[in-house]
Amino acid sequence: MSIASNASCIFCKIIKGEIPSFKLIETTKTYSFLDIQPTSEGHVLIIPKYHGAKLHNIPDDYLSDLLPVVRKLTKVLKLDENDTPEGEGYNILQNNGRIAHQIVDHVHFHLIPKKNDKSGLIVGWPAQETNFEKLGKFHEELKKELEKEEKL
Repeated sequence: MSIASNASCIFCKIIKGEIPSFKLIETTKTYSFLDIQPTSEGHVLIIPKYHGAKLHNIPDDYLSDLLPVVRKLTKVLKLDENDTPEGEGYNILQNNGRIAHQIVDHVHFHLIPKKNDKSGLIVGWPAQETNFEKLGKFHEELKKELEKEEKL
């Protein structure tokens, strides 16, 4: 079971078996199940067995266990059969915070099959014009922050 757990969290209750789910793959650190309000057939939720609201709250060992489960599920759902850019695809979605469309305060990844234009995830991407001078300055700031992180 999870090291960090929240008694009122719906996903923690699902992991503990207090709320039923359509479980698919379970490891010591990851739990996956069918979404009960899917955007397309095969919409799956993959969650760490560690309660944390945002991605940066989850220990690396839980995160490193999670993506191989996602990959295995793409095979189970036969989403790996068309390796060309055309045809069926899938989205992997993970939101952090209300402003970013997160509703359940437990990190979770959505694996959403995209078989046609009408089902699955529909995305808008409001791209901004590039200001290379501003982007270059921001890049330098981030590199300094990364150097600080590496020293920790």
